[in-house]
Amino acid sequence: MTPAAAFDQVVKTYPTGPFGLGPGVPALRGVTLAVPAGGAFGLLGPNRAGKTTLIKLLLSLAAPTAGTVTRLGAPPADRRTLARVGYMHENHAFPRYLSAGELLTFYGGLSGVASADLAGRVERLLVRVGLADRRSEPIARFSKGMVQRLGLAQALVNDPDLLVLDEPTEGLDLSGRQLLRDVVREFKAAGKTVLLVSHVLPEVEELCDALAVLVAGTVVHAGPTAELLRGPSGRRSLEAAVRPLYERGAAA
Repeated sequence: MTPAAAFDQVVKTYPTGPFGLGPGVPALRGVTLAVPAGGAFGLLGPNRAGKTTLIKLLLSLAAPTAGTVTRLGAPPADRRTLARVGYMHENHAFPRYLSAGELLTFYGGLSGVASADLAGRVERLLVRVGLADRRSEPIARFSKGMVQRLGLAQALVNDPDLLVLDEPTEGLDLSGRQLLRDVVREFKAAGKTVLLVSHVLPEVEELCDALAVLVAGTVVHAGPTAELLRGPSGRRSLEAAVRPLYERGAAA
């Protein structure tokens, strides 16, 4: 089966110095990684590991310095696949003068959702994320948690085949976290793919079938979650499993 996302010997170096002629700052150092289609895949790593850069390459927000990236079986230059991706960022930059309903309608139109379906889909999503009673209020009045719920609805408005969640539980209360877990499980049951970037390790342990650990721009582990949780003395927590990977990768 074609991976939902694949990276082959991907290098990304950000230019430095006058006119970008400096030595550059390496963010990714030959990353090779496949995100299987169907199921939930976790992407872990300490700060400055390169996780955000990897997501930017997947979403065509940046281009690799070397190597190749594919998204849903096509190169990032094939923008048609972007309409099949939903993305939830941890810090949303939504126009705060728009209402929740207006924002979802706008993003649905950008994603190519048929106008005949859009109004009903927006209403269902607002109900799903608990914002139906605030659909006409400007986002400027929303709390952090409400904006996160709206961000989840925005990521779902195009009924994506690949859902990318970047630190999605930031600012969510208990019911919001449960909503997010339910969405991930529904995607898995439907044979769709979730790519979850998170520092909340119990969440990754619970939801993700497989994961990769990125440290200093290099993949230091990739494989089934259950495999990583098998320790020398029996089952261990994900935190206990990844801590030595973080340390070894940083020291390398």
